[in-house]
Amino acid sequence: MEEENSTPKSPESTGGSGQKEQSASAEPAEVNSTEESPAPSKDARMWAMFCHLGGLAGFVFPFGNIVLPLIFWQVKKEEFPFADQQGKEAVNFQISMSLYALAGAVICAITCIGTVLIPFVAIAVAIVDLVFLLIAAVKANNGQSYRYPLCIRFVK
Repeated sequence: MEEENSTPKSPESTGGSGQKEQSASAEPAEVNSTEESPAPSKDARMWAMFCHLGGLAGFVFPFGNIVLPLIFWQVKKEEFPFADQQGKEAVNFQISMSLYALAGAVICAITCIGTVLIPFVAIAVAIVDLVFLLIAAVKANNGQSYRYPLCIRFVK
């Protein structure tokens, strides 16, 4: 009976812990496999951040939120693949937000009482734009790809 006590109670418990060890060791391997792509350079991260922050120009002049990110993206897309990817995201998001603001204003203008709501719709779209723009800029500066929610992908 002493021999029975020295052996494991069930072969499943040994296999179960072995599987846990294997799955635990497999998880970092999966994480490492996605991290194998080289991190973007400091310049690439900076230009990707500028592409996102270019959307702030819309608060200064009409359609600046589309024009400035488009300029940044077009200038640096060949040099930095990360800036190319994030520039497309920034331009697509700014076009989408402009369309959402326009659609909201038109819908409000069609209804008689809705004309009073146009400023509120514009403010709501501006707040959503600002929040996601800042999140994207911070992520890009950290070298992380960011995909905007609510974004229609016009430029691929």
